[in-house]
Amino acid sequence: VQLQASGGGLVQAGGSLKLSCSASGRIFGNGVMAWFRQAPGKEREFVTAIWRSGAIFYADSVKGRFTTSRDTSKNTMYLQMNSLKPEDAAVYYCAASTSIILSRVREGVGYNNWGQGTLVTVSS
Repeated sequence: VQLQASGGGLVQAGGSLKLSCSASGRIFGNGVMAWFRQAPGKEREFVTAIWRSGAIFYADSVKGRFTTSRDTSKNTMYLQMNSLKPEDAAVYYCAASTSIILSRVREGVGYNNWGQGTLVTVSS
């Protein structure tokens, strides 16, 4: 599965952006897709994931501000980011796995397919 992330850009604090991640193969239904992010000088961190059942998981830092969705007909996952904060600035990566177990859904090491990343910059 190849992943293509897009939608990053520059936005003012409090603004919104919508990221997209398109998968070249069918992933929903038998796989998990997720977003991770990495800011300069920081470790990669989990943002959100959609389990094969459709269940969605969020990091505490983005709950209530970010919304994850998917379009199975397009093999695409979306991340609507509202009320953006300067600390949300990072390169956002989408990831996918058909073998990850539920207890590791927040761990990047469990994903074997990664997109190239899209940069989100938030100005204060």
